[in-house]
This record gives sequence, structure tokens and C-alpha cells, in this order.
Amino acid sequence: MTTRTYRRIRWAAAAALLLVAAPLHAQAPRAKRDAALEKELAALAAEVRGTVGIYVRHLRTGRTAELNADSVFPTASMVKVPILVTLFDRMDRGLLGMHDTLVYRDSLLYPGEDLLGSVKDSSPVSLDKVAMLMMSMSDNTASLWLQALVGGGAGINEWLAAHGFTNTRVNSRTPGREQARTEFGWGQTSPREMAELLVRIREGRAVSPAADQEMYRLLTRPYWTGEAISQLPPWVHAAVKNGAVDRSRSEAVLVNAPSGDYVFCVITKQQEDESWVPENEGYVLARKLSALLWKRFEPKHPFTPAPGASRYQP
Repeated sequence: MTTRTYRRIRWAAAAALLLVAAPLHAQAPRAKRDAALEKELAALAAEVRGTVGIYVRHLRTGRTAELNADSVFPTASMVKVPILVTLFDRMDRGLLGMHDTLVYRDSLLYPGEDLLGSVKDSSPVSLDKVAMLMMSMSDNTASLWLQALVGGGAGINEWLAAHGFTNTRVNSRTPGREQARTEFGWGQTSPREMAELLVRIREGRAVSPAADQEMYRLLTRPYWTGEAISQLPPWVHAAVKNGAVDRSRSEAVLVNAPSGDYVFCVITKQQEDESWVPENEGYVLARKLSALLWKRFEPKHPFTPAPGASRYQP
């Protein structure tokens, strides 16, 4: 082998490695609005007595569809995604550690059915377990504890503003945001921004590649599986966070589908249906939207939940 040939092989190998290692967003295509899909979104939204916001994007093709995508809606428990990102930002900067030992106090309890609230006063709990409870179980006691640890709502909002998020904010226990809390509750966001936050985590652009990978793992281990992800094949990876309060239902999902990742976020507000049953109009909307998108983006991989599958979902 000549020296010139050897050099060519080395350069080719290096170029191939760069292509493999290149961040996903480096090759992101220009957005293409899908008018036909938007009509279907509007039809689904019309079945809900209230205001609906939806944002959809297929990451590989750039195909998008939206409905009130930049309007502001309540986050409900989706606010835990900004809390998570700010937590990992603090850890990435050495201000907290994933395996730090915290001490639980009864004063931290947020009344409800949270697992963390059943822990005895003065018990040691590792930070990684508190983060897991926040994301997997949507534990409110864990979430408020972490919110305080990362500088409260003000600290989280500072991170959001610095990274270009204008609609997403934490309102609860955040001085100066009392009026916003009255209108939107714990937090507020728009479908586009919440979807974008998931995309940044997926592409390693939220905090750091290492931090984002672990955040993504946390997002792919939800306990609550009865809504949007119930319409996806269980063998398909998906990052998800949902939320619900009396007059709002919400869910943000990034699907690692065979034909390429896609993300969607659906949120309602001022819903007339305040029931807490699977047939709630907001829950039905999330399931129908998820089924529609899987069918649209993955026509070669049809999926229908097995009869009776809902009996086994939390």
C-alpha cells in the first residue's frame, strides 16, 4: 500500500466518523407545512369543547402541522420537563451531583398520592431517585423539592429565557408570577416550545450531550401509559411527559419511529369536560392524535392496541 493510498483511507475513515458523530440537528431539513394533516388536526380538535393547541414535526423530513401552536396553555405536570433540564444544568456545572444524598422532611409533602410523601421524616433519599420519581411517577412532592433545589421558579425561568423560550415559564411559588399562576396554574407553555424542548434533549442541545442522554432515558420510563403512548407499539422507544388539571389535558411525545423520529405536543385549556375518566375529551384527543400520526408516518408498520390492553394501563 502506498503512502498516498494509506492517507486517503485515513481521511475517508475520519470523514465517515464525522458523519456518524454529527448532531442530528446539523442535517435538520427546512420545515414543510402539511395542509392535509392540519385539516385532520382541526377535525380532532373540533371534538373537544374547549381550546386546543397542537404541534407536530417529523424530524427527518421537516414535515410539520400545527394548530394554535404558539398560543399559551397550562403545562400542568409537563412543567417537570423544564425542572428536569434546569436540574441537569446545575449538575453539569458541578452545583449538584446525581448521587447526592438529600434528607426528606415532612414539610416538603405536597398532599396527594405521591410515593415520596410516604417516606418517613429525616429519611435519606438520593437525588437520582427524586428525579426518577418526578419524571416516571410525576410525583409532585419530588418535583417541588427539585424546583426549590435549582433556584425555584425564578431559576428555572432564567434558564428558559436564556435559551430562547418565551412562552414557557414556572408560575407556582415564583414571586412576581401570581397573576400568571391564577390563569395557567403551576406553569405555562406553548405546544411548539414544549415539543422543541424535547427535541433539544433528543439532539443533545439542551444542556450537554451526556446530560441530555440521561434526561432522555428518564423521559422514556413513564409510569402513566394510558394516553398518547398507548397508541404506539410498546417495542418503540418514546420520550413522554403528560399533565392534567381540571380543565386542561396535555402530553408531549418524541417517538423514535422506524422511519425517523417525530415529535408532537397536544394541550387543551378551558375544557368543559372536567371528568377524570379515560373517556375525558382531552384524553381521547391525545389517543386519537397519537394513532393518527403513527398511521401517517409509519404506514408500513401498522399497529392497533390489543383488545383489552387498557385494562392493564395505570
